[in-house]
Amino acid sequence: MESPFMARAIQLSIDNVVSGQGGPFGAVIVRNGDIVAEGVNRVTADKDPTAHAEIVAIRQACGKLRVFELTDCEIYTSCEPCPMCLGAIYWARLARVYFGNLASDASKIGFDDSFIYREIAQFLRKRSIPMIPMMREQALAAFRAWEAKPNKILY
Repeated sequence: MESPFMARAIQLSIDNVVSGQGGPFGAVIVRNGDIVAEGVNRVTADKDPTAHAEIVAIRQACGKLRVFELTDCEIYTSCEPCPMCLGAIYWARLARVYFGNLASDASKIGFDDSFIYREIAQFLRKRSIPMIPMMREQALAAFRAWEAKPNKILY
């Protein structure tokens, strides 16, 4: 199946490699048949490990549309989303995800997320980066304040 939106995401990924600005990833967010945002991988250009194409596009779309949920939008991305981007896609509540390359294709060129998926499945104490709970009772004060807040915006 051909799509001009996927073609655009793929072209963005190629252009990003050629320009030397970042990795081979591009994404577009579409609403009602129109592209509302585009993103490319800017990790090295911005010195920001979270600047993946999908995250860049989500941030741009939310800013442009002045919303924090993209429920009426779809994302087209040149590669199957990594765990971070997948989390952002769920938090943004995008309606649909279309992707080109598989995660296994990305792994073959050095973008391997399988380690992160294995880490998520581990118990906290078994993860390679120490995860140390502390001051839970004090931290719960913020959650109690949130629960009690009558005019909170749910997300």
